[in-house]
Formats: sequence, C-alpha cells, structure tokens
Amino acid sequence: MKLSVIKQRSLWWTISAVVIVSGLIAMLVSWQQIGAPLRPSLDFVGGTRLQFELDCSQPNNCDRPIDLAVARDVLAKRGLGNSSIQILGDELHAISIRTVPLEVEQRTQLQTALSENIGAFAPASTQIDTVGPTIGRQLLTSGLLALVVSFAGIIVYLSLRFQFDYAFFAIVALFHDVLVTVGAFAILGLVQGTEVDSLFIVALLTIVGFSVNDTVVIYDRIRENLKLHPDYSINQVVDEAVNQTLTRSLNTTLTVLLTLSAIFLFGGETLKNFALALIIGFAMGAYSSIFIASTLLAWWRNRHPGGSNLATTNSTDVEPMT
Repeated sequence: MKLSVIKQRSLWWTISAVVIVSGLIAMLVSWQQIGAPLRPSLDFVGGTRLQFELDCSQPNNCDRPIDLAVARDVLAKRGLGNSSIQILGDELHAISIRTVPLEVEQRTQLQTALSENIGAFAPASTQIDTVGPTIGRQLLTSGLLALVVSFAGIIVYLSLRFQFDYAFFAIVALFHDVLVTVGAFAILGLVQGTEVDSLFIVALLTIVGFSVNDTVVIYDRIRENLKLHPDYSINQVVDEAVNQTLTRSLNTTLTVLLTLSAIFLFGGETLKNFALALIIGFAMGAYSSIFIASTLLAWWRNRHPGGSNLATTNSTDVEPMT
C-alpha cells in the first residue's frame, strides 16, 4: 500500500499548524510571566544554582517531602525571595534553587539554613553552579548567531544544488522543526519548569542538519523521477518519490530515536533535556521532510507550472540517495 501525501496534505498542514500555534501561545504566556519565550538556565542569564537532596540514610530524614513554603521562607529571610525554587524527584526529596550570584560564604550559610529547616542533605548529591551574567549573554548571542549562519549556509547550498523554490521550502521545513521543538520546551517550561541551556542550542543545530539531510534525499528522488517520467504530473512525482524513500527515512529516524531514548532514560539529568530536544526535533524532521517540504513543493509547482522542469537546475546531476 502506497502513502498518498498529496491527497491528505491539508491534514498534514493542519496538524503542523495546531502544534506550532500551541507552542507560540506557550511562548507568549512564558514571555508575560518571566520576560522570555523559554525558561533560560544559568548558562544564559547568569546566577547561582544549588541542588540538594535529603540524606535518606539518616533516621526519619525522609519521612515527608520537602516543604516548598519552608524553603521560600528561608530564602526570603536572606533577601533571596525572588529566587526560583523547584522540588525534584519522585518522592520530592530534592530541591533546586536558582538565584542571584552568591559568594562561597553566602552559599554555605544558605545550605546550612536550609538543612536546619528542611533536613540533612546528602553531600554526594549536592550540586552548585555559578555563571556570570556576561558569560551567559555571550553564550546566548553565540548560539543564536550559529543558528542564523547555519540557516544561511543551507539556503545557499540548496539554491546551488537545486533551485531557489526548493531551498525556500526546505527552510520552511527547518523552521517548522525548530518551532515545534522550541514550542514544546516552552510548554514544558510552563508546566514543569523545564529550562533550556547551551546544550539546547546544540540540539537545535543538530536537528537542522538532520532534517535538511532527509529533505535532500526526497528532493533528489523527485528530480530524478521527473527526468525519468517527464509526462507525470508533479503530484504523481512527489508521491512516488516519497514512497521510494519512505522506508529509508523511517529506518534512519527510528534507529536514531532508539539511541536517543536510551540517553533520555539512562543518561542522567544533565543529558535528559538535550536528548528530549533531539527526540522531538528528529521526529519532526522526518515528518516535515515527508509531509511538509514535499507537499509544499508540489502545491507551488502546480500554481507555477512553468518552473516544474527540474532538468534546468543550476547544479550538476547528483546520484539519487536511497
């Protein structure tokens, strides 16, 4: 049974529109609440993050979960009432605090006060990170610049290899993948307090590279099929190209997703959000290549039939990828 992407293209576009609009709404709500579309980590805004976990080896120390109100009261007494506090763990026995930059003595005093009011903390589970605001801004600027440069490079490459409309719709698909991933993390930031760090920028760059590779495979097959079957309509050519490359796309994506799922489940807290971003982005990359980039190209070529002859491409012929 062959997949007809053209026949159901309104459905694919509607699904993407709903997902993207949901993410944009979440980003707008996040902007109103914290002044940013995503919840930034210390990597971008600077400050001190302290994470403590109760020492359950001590008697009665873990009988009840950490009381958020008690923790807020301890911070307020030290002039840190605006700090972000999050209770972690399945049993709520860990706490994460993000606040302004603290000196070593201030961190020690805060840890002591929290321990006296909440319970003894396990030294092995204590994590303290401090990043200056200047370094945070530089990381954010460099990350955004890297994204812009990557998009520009992809536009130039695809324009030379295919035609400009191909490059344009490939970039539309890339924006689709990035917006869906960013929107998902905006929703997670509102619901679970999930933060984005420098690894999130790395994940976006990786997603862009993976997605455009899948799109190039389909575009190569579309160009090849048009040369082999010049009497076919663009709709027939696109459907045929998608079905010829579908198994390759699904196998590649599923193999990567299995690996990323293992990292997400067993890679530890540091890599969990990084792996989650890649899982969302890679899944959307395969989706956009099959259902968005190809169908948009067919829609455009139907409206502008004079530009449908791909044999006039500016690039040299490339062997189709399977």
